Amino acid sequence: MASYSGLLRKAPAGRLQAFLATRQVHAPDDFDWNSEGRGTKFVREIEDLLGGLPDRQQDAVKAELDHLHTLADANGLTAAERICAGQGIDLEGLEGVQDVLLMLAVSHPQIIDRVSADTSLMRRTGGKGWAAFQFDDDGKPWALDDAEARNAFLRDVLNILDVAEHRRSEADWFRSIRVHPITREESEITQATIYVEDRAASELAFGSSETLERHLVQKVLEVGLACDPQSRIVEIAARGTKKVRDQYAASFAKHFAPNSAAPVEAPRRDVQLEILRTPVEFVTEPADGITRIEVSSLDFFSVGGAFARFEKRGEDETIYQFLERRFGAMSPLRTGGWTIFAATLRISLEARDGKRPRTLTVTLRTPNTTTLPNKTEADRHFVFALLERWGLLTQPQKDFDLFEDVS
Repeated sequence: MASYSGLLRKAPAGRLQAFLATRQVHAPDDFDWNSEGRGTKFVREIEDLLGGLPDRQQDAVKAELDHLHTLADANGLTAAERICAGQGIDLEGLEGVQDVLLMLAVSHPQIIDRVSADTSLMRRTGGKGWAAFQFDDDGKPWALDDAEARNAFLRDVLNILDVAEHRRSEADWFRSIRVHPITREESEITQATIYVEDRAASELAFGSSETLERHLVQKVLEVGLACDPQSRIVEIAARGTKKVRDQYAASFAKHFAPNSAAPVEAPRRDVQLEILRTPVEFVTEPADGITRIEVSSLDFFSVGGAFARFEKRGEDETIYQFLERRFGAMSPLRTGGWTIFAATLRISLEARDGKRPRTLTVTLRTPNTTTLPNKTEADRHFVFALLERWGLLTQPQKDFDLFEDVS
């Protein structure tokens, strides 16, 4: 059975027929597009239609179907919705991810690579080959649309990849719309996928004479970028070590945010804020040097679309005591329909190693944003270890390779 059989079975008949027609796959007038409930027989009948194509054309269509099938999941649908929203492409009335992908393949083929890149980013987020960098919210705009800055960044990418100057390169810049899973708030994201011609590889393949021949296959390297000016976060996906991704972040700051302080790495980890619905006994150890921990603010969102933010001001009561005193049984902590989607913790540290007493302020936002601005890498590792201990962060995902070489 073909690997793309699920795509064939679930695709709306009219859309599948239109897709195949544009690939010169024509079915007879009496072809049953709902054969046996779109089961095994139907898939084999489609393969019989493909079998009537010339060999190379048949391989191309099957490879395209296989690629679309790899995108036909929840991540692929989310990526398509984000990118189509940013490009003004209306998906209203389409019947699921298969319908969306086949429509794009026919009417907007240039969008498929963008969907593929964004799907890969979502699947690998938090793993090997990916990093997020947090800038201070200093109000200074980014020069994301500046052509000179884009060209300078591309030159830096070529230098970081250490490829020869004659190698071909292409930067695909586009916009997408991300929707917060709880608040449904929309954020416009500027994304880029940079393609760079890599060194050729020698591979064996069957030639026209049906004998094995050695061919040179030109490989392509990819670097992905997702920039959110609202949250001041830049995500970078590229092959290489942490040091390499730090170089990309430094280049981004230099060309697109030259007047802002250098960003700090902010690993993406799912946060678990429902733990904060009741006062938490934060477990500490003497070696931590912690003198006090408090929840200084809580942000709520209701099923009716309302927002509420409560921030601790005085020293005589906690935020929990304030909410209980002010609202009693109607507190959003006790009433159904309210979800905690952001929180701020203040961690007070004793004087140690020649340093004065200080406070680390940590902001957590669903689904996976944790910020600790203007702090050292040692502080960030320290705080993330604490958050894991307190159950506010999920365990890290297993490492994956984000981008692979493609022919």
